[in-house]
Amino acid sequence: MTTPETRYAKVGDDRVAYQVVGEGPRDLVFTMGWWASLDLEWEDPAIARFLRRLASFSRVIRFSARGSALSDARPQDGCDAVHHWSQDLLAVMDAAGTSSAVIVGITDGGSMALQFAAAHPERTSALVVLNATARWVVAADYPAGYPPEALAGFSGFARKHFGTERFARTQNPSIAKDERALRWQAKYARAIGSPKTVAENFEIQSERDVRPALSAVSVRTLVMTRRNCTWASVPQGRYIAEHVAGACFEELPGADYLPYWETPDLILDRIEKFLTGTRRGGESDRALAAVLFTDIVDSTRHAAELGDAEWRTLLDRHDEILREQLGLFRGRLVDTAGDGVFAIFERPDRAIECAQALHTALATVKLSIRAGIHFGDIELRNEGQVGGMTVHIGARVQALAKAGEVLVSRTVHDILLGSHFCFVGRGAHELKGVPGRWDVCAVTERVEPPGTQ
Repeated sequence: MTTPETRYAKVGDDRVAYQVVGEGPRDLVFTMGWWASLDLEWEDPAIARFLRRLASFSRVIRFSARGSALSDARPQDGCDAVHHWSQDLLAVMDAAGTSSAVIVGITDGGSMALQFAAAHPERTSALVVLNATARWVVAADYPAGYPPEALAGFSGFARKHFGTERFARTQNPSIAKDERALRWQAKYARAIGSPKTVAENFEIQSERDVRPALSAVSVRTLVMTRRNCTWASVPQGRYIAEHVAGACFEELPGADYLPYWETPDLILDRIEKFLTGTRRGGESDRALAAVLFTDIVDSTRHAAELGDAEWRTLLDRHDEILREQLGLFRGRLVDTAGDGVFAIFERPDRAIECAQALHTALATVKLSIRAGIHFGDIELRNEGQVGGMTVHIGARVQALAKAGEVLVSRTVHDILLGSHFCFVGRGAHELKGVPGRWDVCAVTERVEPPGTQ
């Protein structure tokens, strides 16, 4: 599914950006509240996959409220932000040709969706909220809230760290060790608003109390909250479900505030079952990719000679070099096991160049690796994991490599035939668990294309 066209709805003289994707039997508005950067979100594989799954059983409508990213600024007309948000949603629904839609509100979007459903029951066919709060601040009749000093601390944290990897790591702990995801989310945050704007927006939210609206919500409602999420607690989610007539409540595992990276299919399964009565499960996503496996040569001997502390320090340096080179050659780290590394690339030439650069960089710290590369169809699984026969072949090719060598499958050789890489055959081999015999080649040197000297 390619990135859908960004269109604009009009609210007076203002324009509100929106997108429509999918052709399902029901219309579904998916919202994170004020903040959205519609075009940029499709760059992240996890978010794109989440939206594609939603679009497999719905026509999904998304919008960027005024004051956020692609839309015009909020008007200075004395009305509050929730009023403007509701105006924007109504205009987008009209522009998209829907009289009534399921509203799926995530985080801040959940409380806004609750208010919208209470005020506009004729435009809301069902309601789903995740990690939402009815009120942020603790009160005598609302012990689930946070103390004012905690909210003030969060506002200060947002002013200082919003748009950084530290903020992303705190918001979604599941990606704490995924450098690519952290960098992307930090970039995304900077695109949707400045630290000051976001902090001021949060201060407005912290004063909001949607509890009076809960009893007026008359549509079918599903409330979900992650068990260990520090930004939206289970008691807060349970409060919403207990005060919306007939609402269902689901306590989910995990700690992420956003739904995309930690058990996304669990959330999507719940939404699909709630709306359709069935839970088909998402079809596994597949993609063509180059897989790179590396392994440190003589790691046991190194560890014995250096001792645990020095060896750990050297491994940390290995990991720093690895992350640096993966970033330079646009690779994504999938897994580390023992002394081995598994990464994927969109193109096999980048995988080779990264492996060569790793050989050179690691030699400076007196480490030698062996590397193996294959290119083929991979299966994209939950939480950033990758599987399929291509992965098995890549691992088996790496096992055949010698110290300091980059070994590739014949597939990679054939794809890059005529390129600036030189290969030498290493014969046909049986790869454990893989049918047939496989030709492998070593990358011997890199030759500059004619006319570049």
